[in-house]
Amino acid sequence: MAEVERVHVEIDGHRLSVSNLEKVLYPVVGFTKAQIIDYYVRIAPVMLPHVEDRGITLRRWPNGVTEQSFFEKRCPSHRPGWVGTCLGPGDRSGGIDYCRLDSIAALAWTANLAALEIHAPMARCGDMDSPSMLVFDLDPGDPATVIECCQVALEIHDVLDTVGLAAFPKTSGSKGLQVYVPLNTPHEHNHCSDFALAVAQLLEQKLPKLVLSNMAKAARKGKIFIDWSQNSRHKTTIAPYSLRAKDRPTVSTPLAWDEVADGADGEPLVFEAGDVLDRVEEFGDLFAETLTLQQKLPDGG
Repeated sequence: MAEVERVHVEIDGHRLSVSNLEKVLYPVVGFTKAQIIDYYVRIAPVMLPHVEDRGITLRRWPNGVTEQSFFEKRCPSHRPGWVGTCLGPGDRSGGIDYCRLDSIAALAWTANLAALEIHAPMARCGDMDSPSMLVFDLDPGDPATVIECCQVALEIHDVLDTVGLAAFPKTSGSKGLQVYVPLNTPHEHNHCSDFALAVAQLLEQKLPKLVLSNMAKAARKGKIFIDWSQNSRHKTTIAPYSLRAKDRPTVSTPLAWDEVADGADGEPLVFEAGDVLDRVEEFGDLFAETLTLQQKLPDGG
């Protein structure tokens, strides 16, 4: 059995052992574990505020994106002492301790585990019953693409605008798009799900050839499914700035609304790790306001 090549590094005062840095985890483009760790360390200043107080689900690809992956909800027992945990909903057996990634070193540690994808719930640690945001997860059914997702996102924006709610879009880093509504005031998951479903049904009535609010996969061909169920207490969504396990190291990337309008006209909206680092340097964190903006959903969902 080949010996694991380990390197000891210090990040933010924390000692970390990393291994197999030259291992290629994105074989199509030769993107290595070292490059993955480097991305997460460099993106940490803008990513951490969005994940540091949430119970994180890791999705790991130990042998690269062309091989099998697995989700890891329960934070590994072999974690360093400085990686904290957050009690979350878990499963039918009850709550479990999720990883709490509140430091640059913690992000580097998960990257070293080949946890390419970071998935976060709508609620913060310590208040799992009160979501701090609502999400519309737009999932295109072939042959629909992100172009149609952008068209639907603009419709959602218009509906939200009529009830005085600001929203923030981001790519999924895969085929779809997400629209987040920051709340940061007391809400219940059921209220968020009911409101998201009501918006989805409204747009389904308006655009029946384009929008779907029903989960039945057989009906999704050529349509955009507005997945309102992502607002359930036990669900998670890909976190802002997380890598995705595609052929290339694409990223779930916050957008400006004018970019969504351009995307609806066919402008490509695929950003890889290097692109996103450049965007943050130029524009800052386009999702920053989701952390503080206080809004309230209309009563009655």
